[in-house]
Amino acid sequence: ICLRDRDCISATRLDIDGLPVLFPYDYVYPEQYAYMLELKRTLDAQGHCVLEMPSGTGKTVSLVSLIVAYMTVHPNKLEKLIYCSRTVQEINKVMEELKRLMEWLERANGHAPPLTGLALSARKNLCVHPEVSREEEGKKLDGQCYKLTASFVRERHQADPSTPVCLFYEEFDSLGRKAASPLPPGVYDLDDLKSYGKQKGWCPYFLARYMLQQANIVVYNYSYLLDPKVAELVSKEFSKKSVVVFDEAHNIDNVCVEAMSVNISRRTLEAAQTGIDTLGRRVREIGEEQLREEYRRLVENLKQARRNRETDVHMASPVLPDDVLQETMPGNIRRAEHFLSFLKRLTEYLKLRLSVQRVVAETPSYFLHHIQQTVCIERKPLRFCTERLQSLLHSLEFIELRDFSSLNLVANFATIVSTYTKGFSLIIEPFDERSSTNYNPVLHLSCNDSTIACKPIFTRFQSVVLTSGTLSPLDMYPKLLAFQPVTLQSFSITLAKPCVCPLVVSRGNDQVAITSRYESRADTAVTRNYGNLLADLSAIVPDGIACFFPSYEYMETTVSSWVEQGIMTRVQRNKLVFIETRDRGEISLALDNYFKACDTGRGAVLLGIARGKVSEGVDFVHQYGRAVIMFGIPYVYTQSRILKARLEYLRDQFQIRENDFLTFDAMRHAAQRYGRLDKRSKLPLWIQEHLKESLCSLTTEEAVQVCKKFLRDMAQPSTKEEQVGVSMLTEEQVETRERLRLSMDFS
Repeated sequence: ICLRDRDCISATRLDIDGLPVLFPYDYVYPEQYAYMLELKRTLDAQGHCVLEMPSGTGKTVSLVSLIVAYMTVHPNKLEKLIYCSRTVQEINKVMEELKRLMEWLERANGHAPPLTGLALSARKNLCVHPEVSREEEGKKLDGQCYKLTASFVRERHQADPSTPVCLFYEEFDSLGRKAASPLPPGVYDLDDLKSYGKQKGWCPYFLARYMLQQANIVVYNYSYLLDPKVAELVSKEFSKKSVVVFDEAHNIDNVCVEAMSVNISRRTLEAAQTGIDTLGRRVREIGEEQLREEYRRLVENLKQARRNRETDVHMASPVLPDDVLQETMPGNIRRAEHFLSFLKRLTEYLKLRLSVQRVVAETPSYFLHHIQQTVCIERKPLRFCTERLQSLLHSLEFIELRDFSSLNLVANFATIVSTYTKGFSLIIEPFDERSSTNYNPVLHLSCNDSTIACKPIFTRFQSVVLTSGTLSPLDMYPKLLAFQPVTLQSFSITLAKPCVCPLVVSRGNDQVAITSRYESRADTAVTRNYGNLLADLSAIVPDGIACFFPSYEYMETTVSSWVEQGIMTRVQRNKLVFIETRDRGEISLALDNYFKACDTGRGAVLLGIARGKVSEGVDFVHQYGRAVIMFGIPYVYTQSRILKARLEYLRDQFQIRENDFLTFDAMRHAAQRYGRLDKRSKLPLWIQEHLKESLCSLTTEEAVQVCKKFLRDMAQPSTKEEQVGVSMLTEEQVETRERLRLSMDFS
């Protein structure tokens, strides 16, 4: 519940350690002032930092205000801000704060700042083509775009004007690239780019891609920088004098690991075989001259023109550019027919490896040795597998690239397994890990080392900022990501009166212990007490309640038990109930109706998963999240062989104990919702301060009474006068604090 309502009638001029900063609000929170101080020190030192500050306390506006001020005062030291977020909604919030800042800078200085800030997202969020933009699925829209913008399609159009092309891209290519300033200074969110594109008749997506190098501020998704398949195409030429901000970075190590991992099933290999057959038929149909030209290009090691690469490369290499040998393509895969024969042998070998009845775990080195001994495939051609497939698809002028997605996955696997011998595990599981009777063999090439994807970023850019509301314990991230931070800091939240009330309910009214331990999950008394807690809270808490379970399976069995016991009927008398599923469409529909129920006053309960889409990508602000219930600590499935391999690697390479990582991983997902007495030190500081000893072992009834009292206190009016000087600081109060800080530093 927000108790600190700030006006935006005027801006606040701050002096942050000698740096003049314009803050686009009347007041600044004490934690924002402290946050900007630490950020300024990090930029001065040209180093990296880990900063934790509670969600909803203005991290974004603090970041952009200070960094823009630093770029303005020290243009030779800092040239670009690269702001990485997770979702389109979060990107839009960053752009909203950036626009507000620029408006106040224009008012204060009498002219607009000579800065360009833009957002970049997937084609589906930027396409303005009247037909292509109707496609709802992202991959299908990408395919439709490729059909109209591929270089060979455009060449056909030159010879035959009846061949359809994208007029928006053609206009941008002929006029936009030649313009002295394709995009005037200003801040452009996704909607602004689409409006500007329609006005000029240019493609907003490729305009944004083209302007990335010139823009002072870039806001986009993590994958554009962390995933080598995307970063090589989008973020390759950014200046070293840049600061990279990873917002909501509590899960960044998992993002790095997932970007470098590949899973291959029998279905994948069957689809890959179909793709190979399709390529073979096209090779036999196509003219010798076209294949001879491709062969000549490979022999001379000539890469595609940059402009062709922009539209043609939809299947980029999955490895880091520096990890690929800068040499000529191996001779035994240069000719198309030889490469297809090579892919057939590779696919048949992988099929053979999946014909197992027991789990197989091995290293990439052993895999390479075994494949050479078995089917005479050497390491070097494997490394060039993805690049060679790209070239062949382009030469054969295939438009439906989705038909080759499985084959591309096999090529990615070959490239990764032959490039990295350390930091990866290769595991073949014949059965589903949670069902010993479901035969579904899968080959996992699992990345265990998050530094493979992120270390180049810490090396390449002078400052990297990891920030979130849930990063504790902070010292874990430098270990996982292998970097030396200048600052590790956790900030509390300053309030005129407490508006956070964390509770730990350990017993039901029948004194039966409440636990989500695996061996107790089938206990009817435990599920009944969980249900009674939800039913009782739904009767006293207004608006929305968000509830989170450790897993889908546990949620399904618990909800079924509640239905049988009549508990769900009690809950539904008080509020509507919505449940998160694995289907994205259903999740979107459930969230929309949940928000509507909260807005109309009916109230709602949302049952979700701690590691699911809802918990990671939705802000439950104001009436949407008056209470949050966490049913247990969301530990990962500890019997997973992939997890065991990663834990072993972390123990051997980084000296991180298994229990420490498991607890850290669980608590960062539960930190905004949960605390347990023996895990309190792992929680963020702003939760620890409000988690009193008397609130750590309550019964259901005791928890309900505490909540009633808390809600009554929260309902009492709060004036701005009570908050100014305590939870909100004026310009003069910040100056006083700055003078006091400087005098203490001097003494």
